[in-house]
Amino acid sequence: MPEVVPGQSVEAIDQAASLLNAGQLIGLPTETVYGLAADADNQDAVAKIFAAKGRPADHPLIVHIGADDLLTHYAREIPEGAWALAEAFWPGPLTMILKKAPGVHDVVTGGQDTVGIRMPGHPVALALLRAFADVKRQAGNPGGGVAAPSANRFGRISPTVAQHVVDELGDAVPLILDGGDCLVGIESTIVDLSRGAPVILRPGAITADQLS
Repeated sequence: MPEVVPGQSVEAIDQAASLLNAGQLIGLPTETVYGLAADADNQDAVAKIFAAKGRPADHPLIVHIGADDLLTHYAREIPEGAWALAEAFWPGPLTMILKKAPGVHDVVTGGQDTVGIRMPGHPVALALLRAFADVKRQAGNPGGGVAAPSANRFGRISPTVAQHVVDELGDAVPLILDGGDCLVGIESTIVDLSRGAPVILRPGAITADQLS
């Protein structure tokens, strides 16, 4: 069974960052739902997400980042509107669809020319993302984002507590950071900014009125 550890622990954050750097999966709390996270720059690690979830390979994943400056690592031709939305709603439950940078792997995007990116508004998630980015930088590697869909089997209800992840995925994930109950409990709002005027692809906690 996976190890479930308090996400507020510095030791747990360091352990999780090391596992990600080694190409392993972890369970990660966000304010929306618990995610199944892998190094977004490691194709083999991301492939483990699809195997664990039973997720179709053409379903793109969302890249989670811990700092605005990583946007330019994963996306290109970023419109001014994207920076404005990031300033207004990040960290928070907003995912933006942007044109992907050349180095973003097809396994992350489902073969599409776009990538979904968000900065989660959960302290444990942010602590891990920033620690992981530090690990990557110290090794001379760019990046530090994680691909992280919901930590459940494909087609099942998204997990909002750590035990749900244990029940759903079991030994497929060696470590789960326990961040308590998810405060939002539904997936992030998704806004496509890759083709001109913004289009809401998935409603969520951030409403159309707020985005306007």
